[in-house]
Amino acid sequence: MNTVAGIFQTREDATRAVEDLRRLNLSDENLSLLSPGTTAPQAEADVETSDTEQPGMGNALGGLVGGAMGAAGGMTLGAAAASLLVPGVGPIMAAGIVGAALFGAGGAAAGMAAGGALEDTIAHGLPHDELFVYEDALRQGRTVVIAQVDDDDQAKNARSALDAAGAESVDAARESWWVGLRDAEDEDYTGQGRDFKSDEPLYRRGFEAALHPQLRGASYDESAERLRERYSDDYGHDAFRRGYERGQSYHQTLRERYNS
Repeated sequence: MNTVAGIFQTREDATRAVEDLRRLNLSDENLSLLSPGTTAPQAEADVETSDTEQPGMGNALGGLVGGAMGAAGGMTLGAAAASLLVPGVGPIMAAGIVGAALFGAGGAAAGMAAGGALEDTIAHGLPHDELFVYEDALRQGRTVVIAQVDDDDQAKNARSALDAAGAESVDAARESWWVGLRDAEDEDYTGQGRDFKSDEPLYRRGFEAALHPQLRGASYDESAERLRERYSDDYGHDAFRRGYERGQSYHQTLRERYNS
């Protein structure tokens, strides 16, 4: 399976998009909604909580729950929801199995929804390379809708539905995110006597590589094997390495800023 996602200014627009996706015969098990700003009291009011803590995600605010979830107008997406404190982002509500799995709660979410039957399915096609784009949207108070699709036709229809509902594409959001960082990165890189204009593609690729959930917090040398596997054509370039190191610093700054 693959995923199609859209980013919305409001939760209301996002929930309407979910309804449009349902009309395409996409099941709730293949739909997720990520929404910012859920606090511990809200989580306790909205969902039945447990003491489950999500590995790698800091302290769970609400835990995983089965059954209906009230944070998005009574949706029962995937029969699972997680209220999480996400490092570098803050508190979020992840409604639906795909969203919960993306933030590290996959096995538990699948188990609660379908006795573990979905665990292998959701493990494939999760957009880990896009996670930092979703996180940036959530920090801005926006809501993300994710649809897991079976084939190209289903993907095309899902994208059309998201576009019609007013979604910003992940690609557009990714470009906006980089535009917001670019001047500072240019200044830092140029200040070292290097040519940012010519090196920017490699530098940016390294910067984004550092934000992959499997590489966060790891130095360039510590990540050497994974980087070589994922970015064999770019890995050895100095611009890639410097971008990677700046990406790690960026992520650490976000963690400190959001106290998580």
